[in-house]
Amino acid sequence: MKFGKAIFFGLFIPVLFLNCSFQTGLDVAAKNDFSIFKGKKVGVVTNHTAVNVKGEHIVDLMFDKGVNIKAIYAPEHGFRGNVERGVIIEGSNIDPATGAEVFSIYGNNRKPSPEMLQGIDLIVFDIQDVGSRFYTYISTLGMVMEAAGENGIPVYILDRPNPIGRLAEGPLMQPEFVSFVGQYPIILRHGMSIGELALMYKDNGFINAADQLELHIVEMSNWNPDKPYSSYKLPWIAPSPNIKNVNEALVYPGTCLFEGTNFSEGRGTEHPFEWVGAPYVDPEKVIMELSKRDIKGVKIEPVTFTPIDIPGTALNPSYKDIECHGLSLTVTDPVHFKSLAFGVHLISVLIKLYPNNFIIDRPEFLGNLWGNEKAAIMFSEHKTAEEIIASYYDELNDFVNLRKKYLLY
Repeated sequence: MKFGKAIFFGLFIPVLFLNCSFQTGLDVAAKNDFSIFKGKKVGVVTNHTAVNVKGEHIVDLMFDKGVNIKAIYAPEHGFRGNVERGVIIEGSNIDPATGAEVFSIYGNNRKPSPEMLQGIDLIVFDIQDVGSRFYTYISTLGMVMEAAGENGIPVYILDRPNPIGRLAEGPLMQPEFVSFVGQYPIILRHGMSIGELALMYKDNGFINAADQLELHIVEMSNWNPDKPYSSYKLPWIAPSPNIKNVNEALVYPGTCLFEGTNFSEGRGTEHPFEWVGAPYVDPEKVIMELSKRDIKGVKIEPVTFTPIDIPGTALNPSYKDIECHGLSLTVTDPVHFKSLAFGVHLISVLIKLYPNNFIIDRPEFLGNLWGNEKAAIMFSEHKTAEEIIASYYDELNDFVNLRKKYLLY
């Protein structure tokens, strides 16, 4: 891989502290040996990310303490998190450690069926989210809550940090663009924990049978969402094969937009979402144009890469086996960096510099990611990045005001 001269946007201010008393919802529940779940037949919605501060998995911890785990429900990427994006896993199998039946709820049954819930007394939900609306775990959250409400089963959310913090960006999801990468009317970068989102879903009737759902949130202890995730010194467990580190989670709300274009988002490399590019790009020209804009909190370097098939991570990526030139992105201010705004600016620059090369070749999918048709239309009309960002300010502010009543930390 080839790197050139780096340009820093904004100041890098290191944050050096350690909050040793931080506990996830799992850690809090474990303090009492999961007593609230004992004597019940429990269904666990989880994947490989549901570990405590020592790296021990929820299923093993609960089973060792005598909790009767009857079923495990696995989201996109599977129970072990080793299945690439969009691959459907059907049917069920048996977890050898617990004897529990493992059901996929990513496929034709994205919502647990009554048959899957047969004999379940309560559901425990513990999955690490990354803070973007189009990350499908929060769609799974709503569908599990809905199924539980319809079947009279209480839900316990074991809360976890939003690794990209409280900062909020983007438009609301509009009904005509709803898909599994945007199931509910929230903004693109919501700035909430998964427990806080669950409260919002229920209270605002985003799900069917919301009034019938008995919902419990097991809150984290000593999490401050206004401090960088890295300050807690937690091990990063990739929540999916292409979010390998916190930096990728931070840039993801903006660089994921390139999935609607002919510009590579870096799948098929060891740095998805933080390396972006295309064969037609001159990185130095792009960086020079970006330097004229009010972009802060990110270091940008030129990079050359060649996407390849990576089994279990990326198959048939954009520009497979073709050399691409682009940008390597490193967030230097994780609290204040506006990743979605950066993505808008970068698309705007590419349209300006490469009008005959850069194409929004999947406008409908860009609409699914963005939440409405405005971005594709405004880009095609050569609106400025500032105009496109300003187009969602009103709904962003309305959402931020709404979310205040659901914030737990």
